[in-house]
Amino acid sequence: MAHTHSHSSVADYGPPRRRLASVLTIVVLAIAGVAMAAMAALWPDADQVPRDQNPYSGQGVTTVEATVTGIEPFDCNSGGEGPDGIQQVRGDCAHITATTDDGAATFDLDASRFKAGIDRGDDVKLIRIAPEGQSVSYEFLDFQRGLPITALAIAFSVLVIAVARWRGLFAIVGIGVTMLALTKFMLPAFLAGESPLLVAIVGSTAIMIAVLYLAHGISIRTTAALFGTLVGIGLTAALGLGSTMWTNLTGVGSENDQILIATVPGIDLSGIVAATMVIAGLGVLNDVTVTQASAVWEMRALQPAARGASLFASAMRIGRDHIASSVYTLVFAYAGSAMTVLLLITAYQRGLAEMATTEEIGTEIVRTLVGAIGLVLAVPVTTLFAVWLAPKATEPDQLEIVTAGGSHAGPVGG
Repeated sequence: MAHTHSHSSVADYGPPRRRLASVLTIVVLAIAGVAMAAMAALWPDADQVPRDQNPYSGQGVTTVEATVTGIEPFDCNSGGEGPDGIQQVRGDCAHITATTDDGAATFDLDASRFKAGIDRGDDVKLIRIAPEGQSVSYEFLDFQRGLPITALAIAFSVLVIAVARWRGLFAIVGIGVTMLALTKFMLPAFLAGESPLLVAIVGSTAIMIAVLYLAHGISIRTTAALFGTLVGIGLTAALGLGSTMWTNLTGVGSENDQILIATVPGIDLSGIVAATMVIAGLGVLNDVTVTQASAVWEMRALQPAARGASLFASAMRIGRDHIASSVYTLVFAYAGSAMTVLLLITAYQRGLAEMATTEEIGTEIVRTLVGAIGLVLAVPVTTLFAVWLAPKATEPDQLEIVTAGGSHAGPVGG
């Protein structure tokens, strides 16, 4: 199996490092084999995965698509404190008329949903309730978002391929591989009661082997990044397990968590919290390790005679900048996804220190800190692998040999 593309690095010349390529091929294939064997052992049978009845597929209950044709606000006395002590939205409710494939439908929106916004012409999904022998009624379920989401996904794919070309295409294929691993293996295994952390490690290892070589090509450079990534996964898993136990994170921090544990009583939510720390950090971890390996290769090309210690020190200067920006990325990603919770904390005038120790916020803080520690430790580890595997002054990168035609090829292991 060969990988071919143009390359102009001055380090890409000389005879192939066939022995190193062969050794790395064996090592990578061994890791992949262990991951596949572990995945097969952990793969749950269909009857082992708990399944609850879809609440919208019971007898006489279906979902239908509709288009809003009329909106009539009315006073529903909404406001003040509800029976459970939660503040209710003040304002009008709305009587909505819509058209479906079967004809007209009417339903009411509560004040919070109506205030969020709905207009004539909006495409919505409704719950159609038709008990035997009774009249049909409708309830609002959600807006139809299939078309805009599909359009955004297509635009994203086209732009990635247009800018990154083959690497962009392979990166998109890698996303598909990731989604398959998550939906067909990891999520069912979590539900079936397999060890969440072990499932996360095995699944993440398989994902990274596929994604790294798909997106970045088959080379010794990519293999160096892979080794650093795998060490980062292991470190993050160990830190996640220890931190979850130390901080007593149970995984029950929201209404959805309570519904899940009621639906699947045997699920290990605390273990899933630790597992998500591994999964959540994969993207940034991959970015850091690939960048560090590439930095070492480029510096070796510019300074072929540089000593290993000097090369490591130079690459770590780049790594420190990358660590800083990656940590910000993790924090900003959480702040953006948890904005509603943060706004509610501010509105309640509760101190951040107080809220940081709650299950819901504390879980995200620990997840962010563990992910950050894992990627910070992965930087020097990846740099060491890259310095060790990068071509020396008299031993250029043999898996990227520039030919007269400007292309190069190399065996799988590198």
